[in-house]
Amino acid sequence: MGKLLDGLHALITGGGSGIGAAAADALAAEGARLSLLGRRMEPLEEVAGRTGGRAVQCDVTEAGAIERAFAEARTANGPIDILIVNDGIAESAPFHKMERAAWDRIIATNLTAAFECSRAGIADLLASKSGRLVFVASVASLRGIPYAAHYGASKHGLLGLSRSLAAEYAKTNLTVNAICPGYVDTPMTDQSIARVQQLTGRSDTESRAAITNMNASGRLVDPTAIAALILTVCLPLSRDINGAALTIDGGTSA
Repeated sequence: MGKLLDGLHALITGGGSGIGAAAADALAAEGARLSLLGRRMEPLEEVAGRTGGRAVQCDVTEAGAIERAFAEARTANGPIDILIVNDGIAESAPFHKMERAAWDRIIATNLTAAFECSRAGIADLLASKSGRLVFVASVASLRGIPYAAHYGASKHGLLGLSRSLAAEYAKTNLTVNAICPGYVDTPMTDQSIARVQQLTGRSDTESRAAITNMNASGRLVDPTAIAALILTVCLPLSRDINGAALTIDGGTSA
């Protein structure tokens, strides 16, 4: 029997680590041809090496970079059938101390780049018989986040973009969904733990516990579990999962 994604081209932004790398493994196992985008080539090439994918350098906040990277991906693997928008950054600060530069940085990476990636891929996705657009959002898309107003705003905007596109293209073969994880066992969460440690003077163990316990389960989400959920919405059989905000957070948003 053929694999479920045989012959389909999947482009993943932020494909060198964390959720993006786990998604690459999951989609490659089902036969997808991969294009992996990110700023740092070394981790991208490592993931590409084990999945047979193509590593493409791309800073999604840099003017023209997305169009150039998508063109390189098409040259390597053909039109894009599946687009996983996974790039994202997180910062924290009390709102009264939050600077405009931090706001601009978060919005540019988490929301504007998602808009640009979607625009760059939309013609291919609509032409595909099984077009899939998946945004890696957050539980911060669904509720307020103290000390991270810019991050919360960016993720609320990402969910709004996802739902709007799902409604606009509902009568086509394209589906658009958002995955909304809690705190995940990834390098980005390690950075959050380091910020807690720096700002509070707590030990690494105490800081890690503070972050982990923000998930109702008291544990970090496994990125491979998120990858499995991404794979599910990308399957041809999942054509009626559209406009969803799929939480994977150990019950945090219950």
